Amino acid sequence: QVHLVESGGGLVQAGGSLRLSCAASGSIFSIKAMGWYRQAPGKQRELVATITSGGSTNYADSVKGRFTTTRDNAKNTVYLQMNSLKPEDTAVYYCNAVVLPSMSSGVLEVWGRGTLVTVSS
Repeated sequence: QVHLVESGGGLVQAGGSLRLSCAASGSIFSIKAMGWYRQAPGKQRELVATITSGGSTNYADSVKGRFTTTRDNAKNTVYLQMNSLKPEDTAVYYCNAVVLPSMSSGVLEVWGRGTLVTVSS
């Protein structure tokens, strides 16, 4: 099994910053991609940012220029640095990983339980 554990959420004022972390553990041969999604109350889950094992990134238009995702492949950890936060960034942020548990297994998509980010105006 593979587990993802997020940390770093909390309450912040508009214009402030937060850094989320997500560590993967368990049976991991390699991690193809990691990323962040979010779900605001009453809305569907949406992509925030993704990063491949090679470091290529992709961001939602709404966070470009404000959020940065990085990863430490040696630690199987992905980070999301969130700057200039806005009230509309309030959501539960979920970590996602596309994992190869072993060299002979198929790809596995794994989700964390989420961490709440609240941005006050």
